[in-house]
Parts: sequence; structure tokens; C-alpha cells
Amino acid sequence: MNPNETRTLWISVFAALFAVFLLYSYTQEKSDQLTRDFGTMSNVVVAVKDINEMQSIDETMLRIEERPSTFVHVDALNNPELAVGKVALAPIKKNEVLLQSKMLLPGPVTGLSLQVNPGKRAVTIPIDEMRGVGKLIKPGDRVDIVGALTVGSGVNQKKEVRTLLQDIPILATGVRIANELPRLVEPSGKNLIIKNLRSDTNFNNVTVEVSPKQAQSLIYILSTSPGSLFLTLRHPSDVGPKANLPTTTVESLRGNFRSASTYKKTKKRRR
Repeated sequence: MNPNETRTLWISVFAALFAVFLLYSYTQEKSDQLTRDFGTMSNVVVAVKDINEMQSIDETMLRIEERPSTFVHVDALNNPELAVGKVALAPIKKNEVLLQSKMLLPGPVTGLSLQVNPGKRAVTIPIDEMRGVGKLIKPGDRVDIVGALTVGSGVNQKKEVRTLLQDIPILATGVRIANELPRLVEPSGKNLIIKNLRSDTNFNNVTVEVSPKQAQSLIYILSTSPGSLFLTLRHPSDVGPKANLPTTTVESLRGNFRSASTYKKTKKRRR
């Protein structure tokens, strides 16, 4: 490459770099001007489609965009996780920024239907301390439902205890609903009383989620013998139905006691 070509190449490279510098300076100046005019950019959560009133919000309905801070509402959300699981109090249009004031956690105000999975039904069961694990149950727990039923008639009438349903979710205890803020604000004259529902045991019923067929069975029992249903509480990690347990009767209890007594006598003889 001769000296003229080398000089021309370096001039071209310098011109290109100078043009890039001028372009960068121009865009930076415009960016600074926009920042002065409209403020810095902020992340906001917007709807990717129309959300109907009282519709549950999930992550597929949301995305994050940048908007000038000057035009961002003080109530606007900047994290989609703050909206997921909540309910729209009013219609939210596509590309609209989500505001905290237009959403609410599911609770008595929004009703229980939003908590019920499609294809399932909510049924309320009356309880007390004995039948409801001392009322130490909370929404979101999972229980087994045990029935103590009278079967037969006359001299053949007897009591049977059987585990009817297993791994059943608790949707609500009284008016406290799953995913709801655990407090209740009640008016008292001119003052407001705030109840901590985490420790409240004034409820007398629980609402469970079951299949339509299971709902019919529970309602039949409730209509004929409402005090015959008992709840047993599961550990959160203990999920899924277990092997069917045999029905407990007076005869089976006698057999258990007899087996235990025989075992103790055999153990003493071996000693």
C-alpha cells in the first residue's frame, strides 16, 4: 500500500470515529434534554391485554416498560409480583399502567368464587373445638374429613367411623379467606377495631374445596347428621391420598384392644 492510500485510509478511519463521536454527543445531549424535560425513566407494570373487573391477575397478563418518571403515577407498580394473585377492582385496558388502588387481595369484598379452582366446588362445614382440631386450622391448610356415622336400624344399628375424603384444601375459616390480609377492621362507635385474624378462633365453620360429587356426599351427611363430620390436620408436605383406611367399629376396636393385650402377655412370658 503506497503512502497516499495509507493516508487516505487513516483519514477515513478518523472521519468515521469523529462522526461516531458527533452522533454520540448528539444523542447524549438529546437524552439529557429529555431527562431535564420529563425526568429519568422508571419501570412500570402494564397490562398486555384487557383485564376485566373482578378478574384474577396472573403473570401472563403483565409486562414491564420504561416510562418518564414525570408521567408515572405515584400509585403505579414497578414489580409484576406485586400484582400477581390480586383482583382487578375495575376494568384495566391493554397497555394501561397498573395502579395499586385498582387492585385488591381476594377476600370477603371480592367473594370466595375467585379462590375456587375450575371444576371444583366450595362447601361449608360447621365445626367446634373438638371437630375442628381446636380451631387451629387456617386458610390454605389441608385436611382429611372423617365421618362418624350411624348405620343400620333397630338392633343392627351401630356407629362407624371412616375417613371419607383426604387431602382437602381449606379455602376459608369463617370469613377469613386464603391469600387475604389476616386482619379485619370493624367499626365500634366512632372508632375502628382491628382484629388479628391469625389468632382469631371465633369462627364456627370452615369452607373446603371438593369435587361436585364429593360436595353432594358432604351435603347429604350435613343434611342428615351435621355433627358427624370431623377434621384431621395434615402437615404441609404430606400431600396426596394415602391407602384407604378400614372402617372403625366397636368390633374393630375390641379386636385392636385384644391384639394389644395378647402382645403384652406374650412379651411378659418371654421375659
